[in-house]
Amino acid sequence: MPKGEYLQYGGQAIIEGVMMRSPHWFAVACRAPNKQIIVHTEHLEKTWVGRQKWLKWPFFRGSFALLETMGLGVKAMRFASRVQMDPMYAEETSEEAGKPMNTKVQDLAIGSTLVFSLGMGVLIFNYLPNLLSESLRSQGFSGTLINFITEVIKIALFLGYMYAIGRLPDIQRVFQYHGAEHKAINAMEANRPLTVEETAVQTRLHPRCGTSFAIVVLLVSMVIFTFVPRYPFGEKLPYLYNVTARFFVEMLVLPIISGIAYEIIRIAGKFKNSAAVQALLWPGLMSQYLTTREPDAEHMEVALAALQAVVNEELKETGGGEDIALESAPLPA
Repeated sequence: MPKGEYLQYGGQAIIEGVMMRSPHWFAVACRAPNKQIIVHTEHLEKTWVGRQKWLKWPFFRGSFALLETMGLGVKAMRFASRVQMDPMYAEETSEEAGKPMNTKVQDLAIGSTLVFSLGMGVLIFNYLPNLLSESLRSQGFSGTLINFITEVIKIALFLGYMYAIGRLPDIQRVFQYHGAEHKAINAMEANRPLTVEETAVQTRLHPRCGTSFAIVVLLVSMVIFTFVPRYPFGEKLPYLYNVTARFFVEMLVLPIISGIAYEIIRIAGKFKNSAAVQALLWPGLMSQYLTTREPDAEHMEVALAALQAVVNEELKETGGGEDIALESAPLPA
């Protein structure tokens, strides 16, 4: 496989599973309650938005890639939720075995949770830091210094949040699947056989990780927002007006910052063995110790099943190589 194509392979950890994507396919593998690995593959169809060439331009493609990743993540979460609740895959001793599954209620719950989580995330990691730092204006702090302190608060809140949720047992399992996803990708990029043994010796860190992306976004935000005028409409406006105005200014600039961060991550993926790149990405790589855990064979089997599924589909599409034997299952309706 050409090394350039590695940049188009990536994944996400989900509840009891892993989602992997390739240039033309994505797959979800989940560990069902009965311990069976259930795999679903799906072709990545280009939407009208995806066919717009300008969205592939550097600094524009970052926001589109982020939205596409979020969309695939929602699909993966729906699949994982249905696998865990489907009576077909329930433990034989479970009282839920044989009971019908209300998928509409599940989809509504997932959608509502996602919208609520995004809303709370924006408020906690953007509005709240501005609300806290704005109080420094009465202490005589300059707008530039207040901006800098705001960005420091954002980073502290993000790292603190990741540390806190990482102590929850269920999230620790998700972080183990996250580590397994990284190890599987690292094994492929090292041209090693996709086996548990070869995967286990790989590092659980990866430069193209979403955690690294988030850290790069925060650091780029610090550089840019520190020097964006704090009070574009004047300093004598009411407290909450200033905070809210600043919040919306940051929301408008965020797609630009995401685009810059995306290009940095892409460059890092191409030159991940470079000492200079390693130094540049050191904060992002270190932050992955908060969002990954060392996986065991059970987690790596699931990650490899998802990765092998998309590799197989790419081989079929290009007509090269032999498939890796997998058990696949349709997406539960």
